[in-house]
Amino acid sequence: MTTMLIHPMLASGALQFAFEKATIEGKITIGSLFILSMFSWTIIITKFRQLSIARRATRKFFAAYNSTRDPLDIQRKGEEFDGAPAYQLYIRGADELAYQLKNNPVPLQSVRVLNPVDGAEHGNTDYLAKSTTVKISMSSFEAVKVILEEAAGGEAMALEKGMIVLSTAVAGGPFIGLLGTVWGVMSTFAGIAESKAATLTAMAPGVAAALVATVTGLLVAIPAMFAYNFMVTTIRHLTQELDGFASRYANQIEHVYVDHRPLAEEIRDANEVLAGRIVGALKSSEVPALVES
Repeated sequence: MTTMLIHPMLASGALQFAFEKATIEGKITIGSLFILSMFSWTIIITKFRQLSIARRATRKFFAAYNSTRDPLDIQRKGEEFDGAPAYQLYIRGADELAYQLKNNPVPLQSVRVLNPVDGAEHGNTDYLAKSTTVKISMSSFEAVKVILEEAAGGEAMALEKGMIVLSTAVAGGPFIGLLGTVWGVMSTFAGIAESKAATLTAMAPGVAAALVATVTGLLVAIPAMFAYNFMVTTIRHLTQELDGFASRYANQIEHVYVDHRPLAEEIRDANEVLAGRIVGALKSSEVPALVES
């Protein structure tokens, strides 16, 4: 008895029969759902691969970043972590920091040269901050923070790219299928009314053909729903990690490479730099005079 009940549901001939009896509108609806399903499965496979790579690469990048206290250490070593959103943010910030150090440096003339202390070989942050002879100003640091914010937003958008297709499949698939079903049932009853033969034999093919649209809509929406929920949770986790890393990275850059000296000390160092330049210019002007004499 159970075999007899299950067999008609699993028979491919039943679906084929229902599709053949479907109206033109029903076939157009099923075709539209098939196209939506192809887009949906393409996004599911692509995003699943992207998120898997992102999670593995992010773990490796955080392990490497946590092993050092110098914000530019990974860039100097040339290490790469392709696919990690946090690494892309890091490299954008490191490039901007290197640019500011090269083009808008704040040299520290009175920096105290430190001997290595316990923990310095492991990248002690205070040791790095006190031994750095070239830093950047707060205005340059603001430029670095803007780059970090832009990078965080760009990486979050890259993670969410394509999710609109899945949300459309989840929300729109059943309704598109329902539209095809209602349209098919309406056409069936209209045909029965014209033929004046309201029998089960006359109604069954049209109703079965109409219900195929609803089944197709559900087959499109159900996988998309599970994939969407899983991917949204993963993206939210990666985005929160990205925001937390951006704040920690900016704080570490500020601690090591931003000039926080008192104003009096900055003026004194600036005067020393200016005096050195004047002395150098005077010496260079004296050399031609000695040659002429």
